Amino acid sequence: MAKTDTRSGPTRGTVLEGGVATGVLLATGIPVYAEPAGAVAAAASPTPAPTMPMSLRINAKDFAVELDPRTTLLDALRNHLGLTGSKKGCDHGQCGACTVLVDGRRINSCLTLAAMHEGDEITTVEGLAEGDRLHPVQAAFVARDGFQCGYCTPGQICSAVAMLGEARAGWPSHASADVAAVSVALTDAEIRERMSGNICRCAAYPNIVAAIRDAAEGA
Repeated sequence: MAKTDTRSGPTRGTVLEGGVATGVLLATGIPVYAEPAGAVAAAASPTPAPTMPMSLRINAKDFAVELDPRTTLLDALRNHLGLTGSKKGCDHGQCGACTVLVDGRRINSCLTLAAMHEGDEITTVEGLAEGDRLHPVQAAFVARDGFQCGYCTPGQICSAVAMLGEARAGWPSHASADVAAVSVALTDAEIRERMSGNICRCAAYPNIVAAIRDAAEGA
């Protein structure tokens, strides 16, 4: 007479039976576990993020947009306004590819929210030229071949435009011999230091420095 198994919990036999049953279900394509219909519907239609109306002045034009308040200025420019000159490189403010001008000051547009710049005068690389006439910095980059792949170039140019203004205003840098000097001589060392926030992965730095020096001398 067979003994009755009085042990609690799963036995070797029940484990094997369960494994066989699961294998049969998988082989026939029947789902082992299905989400409840309500859960699937909820996952398929997430609650849309709230938006807010904004008015941005970019390249001397006014734009009315409806954006998630968490939208960065870079994403607003590229994804909502079609101004793709500003590039998304690292998205951490480390490469400078997204540099734009806000009230004449250079900033990393990936590190600031679009909602913070209502009423500001924003200038992207698209707004530097006057019609077919290039900005002097743009023309110098072309003349000196200051780019290779070109991805970082819009940020380099916007940064250089603002940097030249900072130098004209007498702002010192870490490379300045006399931080109290009224005027700044833009030596190669000064230019490199002042442009150090803009990375060129193609290493076109000598030509970039030469282009900025030309633009400074022609200003």
